[in-house]
Amino acid sequence: MDVALGGTFDPVHDGHRKLFERAFELGDVTVGLTSDELSTQTRHVQRPVRSFEARKADLEDELAAIAEKYDREFEVRKLEEPTGIATEEKFDVLVVSPETKNVGEKINEIRQERGFDPLEIEIVDHVRAEDGDIISSTRIVNGEIDEHGTLTPEREGR
Repeated sequence: MDVALGGTFDPVHDGHRKLFERAFELGDVTVGLTSDELSTQTRHVQRPVRSFEARKADLEDELAAIAEKYDREFEVRKLEEPTGIATEEKFDVLVVSPETKNVGEKINEIRQERGFDPLEIEIVDHVRAEDGDIISSTRIVNGEIDEHGTLTPEREGR
């Protein structure tokens, strides 16, 4: 199966790793990585995001290790629009997090308009930090938690 997923992935954390694991369980993976322009438009919280090239290098390192484990192929492509690569006919499955399920539904509408089969939408639940809240890149950038959801020392007493 050809599996698609997309995001900004800055920084990569255990929630992303859970998405990647599920994607590689299902098939060969193409990751759409938001362009520098799109990354600022699609953020729920405005914050600085590293360059596309820096994010791509880190993402490829993460994906290589998981792809090897499952003996799968992967590719990272630049996303210029939110519905991106998954509207292409070749894909069978879209892996999403709960808050991006609606993007998957929009992608299937576009695919239907183009005469393509709908994607199977695979929703992967969030990974929780040790405080019970979700792990997110924004929380990491804000210094609340690390990439594994461990509270930073200054936050533990709160």
